[in-house]
Amino acid sequence: MKLKILDIYTDYLISSFGFTTATGLSKMLNNKLSHDKITRFLSSKEFKSKDLWEIAKPIIRRIESDDGVIAIDDSIEEKPYSQENELICWHYDHSKARSLKGINFITAAYISTDFTIPISYDLVRKTETKLNKEGKKIRHSSLSKNDRYCNILKSCVQNNLAFKYVLNDVWYGSADNMNFVKKSLKKDFIMPLKKNRKVALSETDKKNGRYVKIEKLCFEGNISKKVYLERLDFPVILIKQIFKNGDGSSGVLYLVTSDLDLTYDQITTIYKKRWKVEEFHKSIKNNASLAKSPTKIPLTQANHFFASMCAYIKLEGISINRNINHFAIKESIYIVALKNAYQKLKKLMTKDLRYNFDFA
Repeated sequence: MKLKILDIYTDYLISSFGFTTATGLSKMLNNKLSHDKITRFLSSKEFKSKDLWEIAKPIIRRIESDDGVIAIDDSIEEKPYSQENELICWHYDHSKARSLKGINFITAAYISTDFTIPISYDLVRKTETKLNKEGKKIRHSSLSKNDRYCNILKSCVQNNLAFKYVLNDVWYGSADNMNFVKKSLKKDFIMPLKKNRKVALSETDKKNGRYVKIEKLCFEGNISKKVYLERLDFPVILIKQIFKNGDGSSGVLYLVTSDLDLTYDQITTIYKKRWKVEEFHKSIKNNASLAKSPTKIPLTQANHFFASMCAYIKLEGISINRNINHFAIKESIYIVALKNAYQKLKKLMTKDLRYNFDFA
């Protein structure tokens, strides 16, 4: 019964353009499913990452390959007007350089040529408190984001998921994470580095502690350099990628990989897939009603998040089958709903409420 309600609830999340409530779903179904049953579904047990894997697994098993890619990223769904709790609280957003109130989540997506499927996630819960520099009590999580990063990847390996590369942004580009991926998981990574990160240009330089900032290195054309990072006992390939921003300005990205056989073009091509996880986060927020639930407690808020992830997987399946992107799917649903609303309004209107203006 729970899977049946989940199926209906995820359809509702895709179809809805306003707040998603148990009462709203019940009314949409002409009360064939009571709002009490929907409420009990959202509050009976907490769905977790392992439940998402069971939803995603049939698709993944059809598309996975030994050269597969897992992209990990985190995001914040702002909930500025919701009551603060361990799940909806203040988190620092590096992209905006300020703290935001909302749900902070870390996701892993399996990326193939056609599909971007979420396979694991972790919701950052701040269940502890500590004093900040001003002596004010603030919420605190017992696990760091890097701990969560490693736990997510462990679960992917435990699920016997076939993949070769791990991709992430600069905030996860620590030596600890590189060591974990390469040595503990026996996988390869492609990660960006900050421009002030230091590298040694040879094993001798590394042994003698001679390091140089990567921004000081000379890169002529699309070349790659074998370098050595502090706290890594294996070499990595470093490249410098110059790209154009949307405003026409130029940007620089320094990428390292543990796969010494990759060329410059292969590194940039593979790492480009990471941006699909950004598209995934954008779609789940805009097309799967992630922020549209007025649920009040962490349990129901977490379960609504899980359902939104499942709704995204449905959207991805429709997108592939129909060759149409998520936003176009949502717009097509909206146009049909708008036409039906207009016809309903015409039936409700009486003739005396019509305006007889002549604009000729």
